[in-house]
Amino acid sequence: MDIDHLGGQTVDKLIDKGLIDNIADLYSLTKEDLMKLEGFKDKSAENLLESIEKSKQQGLARLIYGLGIRHVGKFAAQLLASQYSSIDELAKVSAEELLQIHGLGDKTAEAIATFFATEENIELIKKLKDIGIRTKEVKKTGELSGKKFLFTGSLQTLSRPDASDLVIKKGGMVVSSAGKDVDYVIVGEDPGSKYEKAKKLGLTILDEATFKKLVGVK
Repeated sequence: MDIDHLGGQTVDKLIDKGLIDNIADLYSLTKEDLMKLEGFKDKSAENLLESIEKSKQQGLARLIYGLGIRHVGKFAAQLLASQYSSIDELAKVSAEELLQIHGLGDKTAEAIATFFATEENIELIKKLKDIGIRTKEVKKTGELSGKKFLFTGSLQTLSRPDASDLVIKKGGMVVSSAGKDVDYVIVGEDPGSKYEKAKKLGLTILDEATFKKLVGVK
C-alpha cells in the first residue's frame, strides 16, 4: 500500500506484539498501540497513523498487491487492475477466465481464484470496505494505455513509487525485467544489468527528464 514510515522492522514489531495479523488490522492501530513499540515517540507515531490513513485512497493495483495473494506480484496486480474496475469484479472471475489475460500463468490464475473462494478472505475484503479502503477504480484509458515501462538505476527527482504511479495513472504498466514487449526503459544513475539487456534488445531508452515530459511532469 506504499505506506510511508512503515518499514519491514516496524511490521515485524507489530506482529510480535500481536497488534496486526492482516492488512485490515493496520487501519485499527492507535497512537497508544504504536507507543508500545521500541523507537516510537509522539511524532513518529502520528506520522505513521497519518500515512496509514492516506493509504486508504491508493489505487486498485496497490490494494490487490497488498492483499498478499500468492504469486501476485506488482506486475500481476497492475494487469488485474487494468482488466477489472473493482475488487468485487475480480472476486467473481474464474481461474479459466483469468488465464485469458496475457501475462498471467496457471499458478497465478489458480491462486487468485482460490483466494477469493475462501470465506476468510471475503470477510477481509468486507472489513477493508467498512474501513473505507478504496476498492473501485475507473478504468484507465490514458495516452499510455497498455504501454510497459521498466525502471533501472536511481532517479534524482522522483522516488520509484511516485514514478511508477505516474505511469499507472496514465494507463501504463511497470514491469520488473527487460523483454521485447517493454515499450520504454527509464534509466537513472548507476543502472544495472537490466540496462545492458535493454540495449541488446534494442528497446527505447529514456533518461529521467524525457520520461517526465512523456508523463506530463515539469
